Amino acid sequence: MSSKRESPVVPAGPRVFATTRWTLVLQAGSSTPSAAAALEQLCRTYWFSLFSFVRRRGLPPHDAEDLIQSFFSFLLEKNIFTRADPERGRFRTFLLRALQNFQANERARAGTLKRGGGVAFLSFDELQAEARYQSEPSTEISPERLYDKKWATSLLDRVLQILRQDYTAAGKGPLFEELRGFVWGGGGEMNYRLLGRKLGLSEAAVKVAVHRLRQRFKECLQTEVAHTVASPADVEDELRQLLAALTM
Repeated sequence: MSSKRESPVVPAGPRVFATTRWTLVLQAGSSTPSAAAALEQLCRTYWFSLFSFVRRRGLPPHDAEDLIQSFFSFLLEKNIFTRADPERGRFRTFLLRALQNFQANERARAGTLKRGGGVAFLSFDELQAEARYQSEPSTEISPERLYDKKWATSLLDRVLQILRQDYTAAGKGPLFEELRGFVWGGGGEMNYRLLGRKLGLSEAAVKVAVHRLRQRFKECLQTEVAHTVASPADVEDELRQLLAALTM
């Protein structure tokens, strides 16, 4: 990849932190177009973790869809984020607590849900939410731990999607598809040599390409995590927690 295309995503840090999605929402609630767009992007990225949480707690599929749809509409319409504490607020934690409170209030109101008051925030039919949930390996972990695991999975999916778009824009989409399996390891002289033959590259060139992809992946991962925490000091700890959740 050329040096121009390999310019890294700026890692989490004080200089860029004021414009991350969660801090933007904390500063403006959902009252400005930019904050509302940031909140919507966060919700669309991590909706499956919430859906998995309420399904694991025993809510039937259609009721789970209705609950999440209504909850997201509630978040987008009500400026509740001005009450969030930036010093304690990670979006992952805030979102789960907000959902639990919302669900409890809905039960208190006789448990009737309207799909977002007629506003379809997500198309669960297109997303095939229940089919995706049922396709997951059966585990006995708690709803809370499942929530964290699906959050981490969604984060990694998001990062890989960004990288795929970047490589495709640079005319190197096929290269990304061949290299993506090396992000978490999978190296070794034989593997590099075989892939080089397939791509028409030298073994050394493959090693360089894999190294660049891993660096880009790490930088992008840090940046995406930064979008969900309120302080740059929280990025590494949040990343460690989410990666640990994947091994549950």
